[in-house]
Amino acid sequence: MISKKMSDSLNTHMNLELFSAHLYLAMSSCANEMGLKGAANWFFVQYREEMIHFMKFYTYLTDQGVIISLLASKAVPNKYKSLLEMFQKTLAHEQLITKCINELSEQAVQEKDHATQIFLQWFVTEQIEEENNDRDLIAKLKLVGDNGHGILMVDAEMAQRVFVAPVGSPLAV
Repeated sequence: MISKKMSDSLNTHMNLELFSAHLYLAMSSCANEMGLKGAANWFFVQYREEMIHFMKFYTYLTDQGVIISLLASKAVPNKYKSLLEMFQKTLAHEQLITKCINELSEQAVQEKDHATQIFLQWFVTEQIEEENNDRDLIAKLKLVGDNGHGILMVDAEMAQRVFVAPVGSPLAV
């Protein structure tokens, strides 16, 4: 059985995952406006992944008999100077998510909530990948600087990203 404190913490984080989805959808729109269709695709795929994360928390909480609270979300930024700035903001955001997941994991350990510990392990591993992807793209964007040809090459690489839902995930369509 999940404690009220743990369910409240997970519910709050679930809403942060929804905010993340909105953030990346706004970034997709911004990249599209910049003419960077590959980056727009990359951020749209990221939006879909964040919706999966949201739904994983939603499903876990409902399976635990918790009534979901959807909290009002603050507006997401939708103006950026460059693709590099977007990825720097993305990395900072993912580092915040990592910190939150780690805090949730620690809370689950302290409460001896083994089910939640197991549930959160997927997210712990996922965050390593998230941050690594962002650092890789930041490094590439720093290498090309303001060179339009270089940015277009990175953009073309980003266009190759496809959404692959984890097996058994909600929203897998």
